[in-house]
Amino acid sequence: MKATVIVLLFVGAALAVVLIAYERDMRAARERIAAGSQIAQTRCGPIEYAVLGDGPPVLFVHGAGGGFDQALEMAASLAKKGFSVVLMSRFGYLRTPLPADASAAAQADAHACLLDALKIERAAIAGGSAGAPSAMQFALRHAERCSALVLLVPAAYVPRAGNEAPLKTPPGTRLLFETALRSDFLFWAMIRLAPATVMRAILATPPEVVRAASAAEQARVAEMMEIILPVSRRRLGLLNDAAVISTLPRYQLERISVPTLILSVADDRFGTFEAARYSAGHIPHARFIGYATGGHLWVGHHQEVLSEIAAFLKQ
Repeated sequence: MKATVIVLLFVGAALAVVLIAYERDMRAARERIAAGSQIAQTRCGPIEYAVLGDGPPVLFVHGAGGGFDQALEMAASLAKKGFSVVLMSRFGYLRTPLPADASAAAQADAHACLLDALKIERAAIAGGSAGAPSAMQFALRHAERCSALVLLVPAAYVPRAGNEAPLKTPPGTRLLFETALRSDFLFWAMIRLAPATVMRAILATPPEVVRAASAAEQARVAEMMEIILPVSRRRLGLLNDAAVISTLPRYQLERISVPTLILSVADDRFGTFEAARYSAGHIPHARFIGYATGGHLWVGHHQEVLSEIAAFLKQ
């Protein structure tokens, strides 16, 4: 009996420590997303956004699991290089609601609406991962507003045999999508108890590449996992991205007339490398940069990627 009581007390104490840590980390996550952004009331509806720096405008379009906060570190780097970087939360992410039409084309129109609200006539646009479809649509639907296009590990069409989807799904992704990505607590627990699984299945980056990387790069990957919290505030956007990406059509790439830079990584577990090369091969005068390793987060090449994007935009 005494031993049972001791075990129960130990378990209770352990649970208390876990819950305290969870509440502390979730409080920090909620404070992070509550600061630094504004709501623009546009003709396309309310859009959450933030602006960093002064100079030629660049609209940064985040990937799946993001929001305005996902690309803050990259935006700060570009701001230091002389750009005004506009970050937004796409449909269904954080404080931007999910409309009835949440297609990539409608999202591209919302990009134009945000520029209107900010009185920006023309801007470069950079779309990462699941942000690439609407960035490409912006270059097509609002060509007069687009000065340049950057696609980073893009979710894009590539012809595949049969009915195979353009992008690949790493083993375990669907399971985590239906479990951990439905719950703040489960996702918080996963990134602490099984970070390699999250790297592999959600961030589509080989854990061994992360382990071999510098301390700075390991910290960046860890931060990218933390930024997904609170996942409950991003769930609608994640579901919409899954629907959009699973049915990606071929866009009229030959009609994209702006200078274009496309970057990807061969061991990206989402398979964006082939799609990136395909897009670069059909967008007139597009430049493609490919890396052999680094996964979906281009681990080991971050500073080089930032320099390439800045140099391209300065042209």
